[in-house]
Amino acid sequence: MVVRMRHTRAHTANRRSHHALKAQGLSTCECGAARLSHRACASCGRYKGRVVVDHASKAAAKAAKREKVKKKEGSKSESR
Repeated sequence: MVVRMRHTRAHTANRRSHHALKAQGLSTCECGAARLSHRACASCGRYKGRVVVDHASKAAAKAAKREKVKKKEGSKSESR
């Protein structure tokens, strides 16, 4: 397909003027950490004053899983 009408530099620049990246809207959490607007805080798990992500239980579950895997790997090496 052949372009019938060429776009001038000015029209191309006007179209591309909206392509710039915008800065993310950061706000401060109750704990003092910076977080994205309308999202739960990554450090404390709070959103609108409520705890929606329980980081303490997640960390405990992750540690338990790590111990289980470590114990399993230890028993495999002893059996060989």
